[in-house]
Amino acid sequence: MSTLVVVGYDDQFKAEEIRLALKKMQQEYLIDLEDAVVAVKDQEGKVRLHQAVNTTAAGALSGGFWGALIGMIFLNPLLGMAVGAGAGAVSGALTDVGINDQFMKDLAETMQPGSSTLFVLVRKATPDKVLEQLKGTGGKVLKTSLSHEDEAKLQAGLNAPKV
Repeated sequence: MSTLVVVGYDDQFKAEEIRLALKKMQQEYLIDLEDAVVAVKDQEGKVRLHQAVNTTAAGALSGGFWGALIGMIFLNPLLGMAVGAGAGAVSGALTDVGINDQFMKDLAETMQPGSSTLFVLVRKATPDKVLEQLKGTGGKVLKTSLSHEDEAKLQAGLNAPKV
């Protein structure tokens, strides 16, 4: 079962910086991320979600491949690729993997202008090593499926001074 962690930052760019650090930790096998999304509320109050995976582009690429393959069978690969890419893009745009987009938008609406929020869905992690690398990065835990004890440890680690 995956664990949800949502951390808010006063800085518009901090959540993206932390997401990049988490991706680096994932390459080092310290954490296994199912999804990581950054929500930014600009100075005008507009909320933008920056997804880790673009399902529309992935769907178009996959659909284009399969469409071309089927098109080759029926001797019209270009038409098959066009139809397949279009169908794949629509399918990808309608697919919602990971964290629910509406949940993220609703929570991001409560943010202050010029701030950012990091939504992370973690499959598994090495908590002590991940927390050590996140130590002193700041932020406020807004929502989590962690136990109260683990949530308190996470918040204390985020607030702890960097060594």
